[in-house]
Amino acid sequence: MKRMHVHVSVTNLEDSVRFYSTLFASKPTVEKPDYAKWMLDDPRVNFAISKRNHATGIEHLGIQVENPEELAEVYGRLSQAGRPVTEEKAATCCYAKSDKQWVDDPQGIAWETFLTHGESAVYGNERPAEGAADAACCIPLETVPADAACCEPSVKAAAQTGCCG
Repeated sequence: MKRMHVHVSVTNLEDSVRFYSTLFASKPTVEKPDYAKWMLDDPRVNFAISKRNHATGIEHLGIQVENPEELAEVYGRLSQAGRPVTEEKAATCCYAKSDKQWVDDPQGIAWETFLTHGESAVYGNERPAEGAADAACCIPLETVPADAACCEPSVKAAAQTGCCG
């Protein structure tokens, strides 16, 4: 069963966590210094907020799926919508590891479809630029904990680009 995803950019995370916790009558299921997420069943939504230097308001909308078949189904519809789609495999974003596709609607609102495979100790990367699927694996080095091993396979590339992944 699919779940609606809403990601809102906020200026004050603490105030926003307090507000949305009251609205949803629930504490966040994930809470980090720059991010919080509620996985709600009523309404069935993955609602996230973050303070990441974006304009405040809707950051993006999306559809979270539960299995690869649902991801393929939604991707199939996106690919027929007449808009450029950027695909990310094994992306690290929002403290999670996921396979994703991104598309902008005709008004420019970003939509993602994604299947989450696990958690991450780091926030990860922002949405890739259109057509930058190869860059989607890049995690800025300054966001990687010192004890993380994620850069080891690509230390040379990390030294040249400032990213690991």
